[in-house]
Amino acid sequence: MKLNAVAPKEGYTWIRQGIWLFKQSPIGFLMLIFMYVFFAQLAVLVPVIGVFAVLVLTPTLSVGFMTACRQAIQKERIRPMVYLVALQSTMLVRKRILQLGLIYAVLILALSFVLSLLVDFELLLPLMTSDKPINPEAIRQIYLVLFFGAILYIPVAMLMWFSPILVAWENMSVPQALFSSYLACWTNRGAFLLYLSIWSAILIAIPILVGATLDSIDLGQVASFIIAPLSMAGLTVMHCSFFAAWKACFVGMEEATLSA
Repeated sequence: MKLNAVAPKEGYTWIRQGIWLFKQSPIGFLMLIFMYVFFAQLAVLVPVIGVFAVLVLTPTLSVGFMTACRQAIQKERIRPMVYLVALQSTMLVRKRILQLGLIYAVLILALSFVLSLLVDFELLLPLMTSDKPINPEAIRQIYLVLFFGAILYIPVAMLMWFSPILVAWENMSVPQALFSSYLACWTNRGAFLLYLSIWSAILIAIPILVGATLDSIDLGQVASFIIAPLSMAGLTVMHCSFFAAWKACFVGMEEATLSA
């Protein structure tokens, strides 16, 4: 195994390869994303414990989806149980992947605490429980949440981006996997910047633009029927592109090749 430094333009290539990978088994990948979204929404209904469980299991689910990507390339059928492949591995891998999940949960909870010190959430709570118009101060707080949340999450994302796969597929220790993941993201920061910028436009800017356009012609009620499936498809392709990023940043770890 070795870490590979790629050109910034490769960020766009990862997305193209993610689209190609999605086409290999669209129903299978959509099923996995739907299962994850359903599980996450169901878990949120359980106060505190539900959210914590989702965070702890995130690395496990990540390994499952990446394994599904490898199966799709090899023309194998994707099954729901692929999500449990990391927990069905050796005891050492299972222990490490759960430790990684605990670390991720603690980091997210710490991030949430810091964010609560920077943003007035009491001002935002009424927006979730009433139909009152959003005032300028509330809009400012929303932008602060998005800005500070993104800034605080970047180092967490860099630590966790590749570490589940490094633990499950390369048998790395948790500290080594976290360091290697962070180093890979930092080494290829140009490609990741382009990659994330494109996905931000696809998953955030475009849905907002479509919704605003439909609202302007009095078709706001049908917006969700258009935006929801497009967002689900985009989210699925994005997860497929994670495998392309993995292949580009870590050379010699998989025999399968991707097409753009």
